Amino acid sequence: MLFGVLPVLPTPFDASGGVDAAAMARVTEFALDAGADGVVFPGVASEFDHLDAGERALLVGVVGRTLAGRKPFVVGASAASPAEVIAFCQAGKAAGAVAAMIMAPASIGTDPTALITFFSAVAEGAGLDIILQNAPAPVGSGLSVEAIAAVVRAVPAIRFVKEETLPSGPKITALIEAAGDSLDGVMGGGGSRYVFDELERGAVALMPAVEIADLHAELFAAYRAGRLERARELYIRSLPILLVQMIYRMSLTKEVLIRRGVFSSSAVRAPLPRFDALGLAEIDMMLRELSDLLTLGNAPAQRAAGEAR
Repeated sequence: MLFGVLPVLPTPFDASGGVDAAAMARVTEFALDAGADGVVFPGVASEFDHLDAGERALLVGVVGRTLAGRKPFVVGASAASPAEVIAFCQAGKAAGAVAAMIMAPASIGTDPTALITFFSAVAEGAGLDIILQNAPAPVGSGLSVEAIAAVVRAVPAIRFVKEETLPSGPKITALIEAAGDSLDGVMGGGGSRYVFDELERGAVALMPAVEIADLHAELFAAYRAGRLERARELYIRSLPILLVQMIYRMSLTKEVLIRRGVFSSSAVRAPLPRFDALGLAEIDMMLRELSDLLTLGNAPAQRAAGEAR
């Protein structure tokens, strides 16, 4: 049973633009030390569509070896064809993954029959439980509740849905009602910007980015313990940095990880806006405001911490 806080790990790039295996191991360890219940790699927040097959395989192996079975590993296996998806699933399984997160390729469209054909072919060769990731266009296909329910009823290997189309809350409620016992649960996405509503509607897990995983771990634990005021407080305090992340995406994640002693480079391959001096100063300010909630590397953030870039 996948449950709790399952952050999507970013891909670290070194100063020359190549993948940084040592930093990949560090960010995996960071997630565990922060209280994550497992990790996901590679996902959209990992720039998976900017990695070649060799880089992807290398880093999946690093994550698996670093975890060494201590917590569940969900391998991202989205690709254009069933054969490619199966290959990514098998590589993940060899590295210790217990499940695969897969988006329906945009080329398939939203027809339930075509989706069932695709996921049935994947399930036959994957050898892993599947999390169907429903992301909005243009990243994903933005599938309807009815289409997803038809697919999960037809493909028993799909045990979870990660719902990221907006508004996610009503979709989660509708999916739980429509899928019934066909699913083990629905997970929240969207960077955990709507996590409190998702939990209220029965989400069993959240998949934020990793940079404030310790805050998210405390939030989830407080919610499950019935300490709803504390969970709500943590949610509200997380929002400023998550709103910046909504625009700068992996750039924000990597800038924060530099300041938390995990990364030495904020390089990204995705076409994202860059922080100027005032934007970097705002990151430092937000981390100072969160310093009492961050259990790892929680000294007041200073701009100098990012100079190693």
